[in-house]
Formats: sequence, structure tokens, C-alpha cells
Amino acid sequence: MIINKFFSLLNRYKTDLPTFTIVGVGPGDPSLLTIAAVDAIKKAKVIVFPISDDNKKSFAAEIVKKYTKSKKNVPIIFPMARKDFDPDEIWSNAVEKIVKFIQNGESVVLLCLGDTSLFASSSNILRLIKYNHAEIITKTIPGISSLAAAAALNEFDLVKKGETLIIKECPSSNSELTSLFRACKDNKTVLAIMKVGKRWNLLRENLKKEDIINKSLIALNVGMTDQLIQYASEYKKDFMPYFSLILIRFD
Repeated sequence: MIINKFFSLLNRYKTDLPTFTIVGVGPGDPSLLTIAAVDAIKKAKVIVFPISDDNKKSFAAEIVKKYTKSKKNVPIIFPMARKDFDPDEIWSNAVEKIVKFIQNGESVVLLCLGDTSLFASSSNILRLIKYNHAEIITKTIPGISSLAAAAALNEFDLVKKGETLIIKECPSSNSELTSLFRACKDNKTVLAIMKVGKRWNLLRENLKKEDIINKSLIALNVGMTDQLIQYASEYKKDFMPYFSLILIRFD
């Protein structure tokens, strides 16, 4: 029965019906695209990708532009935590556009920077489609995350036997950071802090206070042309770009 269920699920992915596929395109380097991602993009007629506003390029679209020149390329403004956008309206409008293409017999790929399961806004669109349009076939193709790429570039073990890995968006207060660091120190934990950006000064002071700044690894714009990976003590600027993370092993 389990085997029959497996083949049933497998056959679902071989359908010729129009589908909606979320594709993780990795952190920035086109060479990190998976074969499954490239295949899905090639088969789709419509490529939907996020932008922060009408005048911005899409990082995700730039990664795969080699494969999308002959496609319908549809930019969609994503909220990106900005207060001037209504996220519910953004997601609803995006779903409406995607569903129209699919109802017209066209398969749609939604590009997701990095991996589809780590801080991915695309999950909001998937949730609405599955809830309101259950008839639409949906797929998700994972991508290499900036976290995994940064660790590999510095030969950093994200987690070893007996350890715990915690992935957190950068806290915004001293008290949160202090509590987080103390909890990690006591439990053989590796801490990955993502979306550091404007909170870098706060984080840096806490790294100094805890005396771990010399062994904390920062990774900025992983996979992009201005990629930077170094120890936090070597980084002298007072700000970090949006695509920033830090890896800390407490031992």
C-alpha cells in the first residue's frame, strides 16, 4: 500500500496538465542551480518573479535569465516587510495572475531566491492557491540556501553529531540576543542568524560582549559578484546589506 501511494505521488509529477511550481534558484550563482530547477523553468511557459518595487531588478530572475528569454516574464511586487504594502493584497493579486495563466493552459514557475523552505515569501502564495484552487497541481523544488552555500565556502560544519542547529532572524534587542546566546552556550548549539542587515551594530556589540566575535563567521551576498565571507572581527563597516548572515559555533 505504501509503494502504491509512492507511485501515485510520482505519477502526479509526470502530468501534462498545467502546473504551478515554486522553484528555489539558489543564493545567486547560476552554477548552483539544480537540474530539477532548470528543467522546471524550461518546461514552464510563464515565469513569475519577485521585485521590491517597479524600479528594481529581481535577483532571482537574474540568476536564471539564460533560460527565460523566450518565456512570459511576469514581475510581482513582494511586500519585503515594507509598511507601505498590504501583504494580503499583494498575495491575493499574485494568486489571481497565476491562476489566470494556469486556467489558460500555461504552466507557471514562481522563482524563489535561495531555498523554498527558508524565509520564503512564496509559501504565502502556495498556501492561498492550495486553499482556494485545490484543483491546481502544485510542486515545490528546493534550492541551495545561502546558509548551506556559506558553510560550504568556508568548510564550516553546520551541525555535527550531538549538536543542535538553530536558524533565527536577527533579533532586534539586547535582551533577545543575550537570552539567545546564553541558551546556545549551554546546549552544544550552532547558531545561524539571518537577515542581519541594519541590526549589525547591535549584533556586533553583543558578539564582543560574549567574546565570540573572533570565531563568528559572516557571509554577505553569498553567490553574488560582491560576495564577502570573513570573520566578524574583520568586518569594519557599520552596516550590512540585506543579504547577510552569521554563523556561530559555541564551544
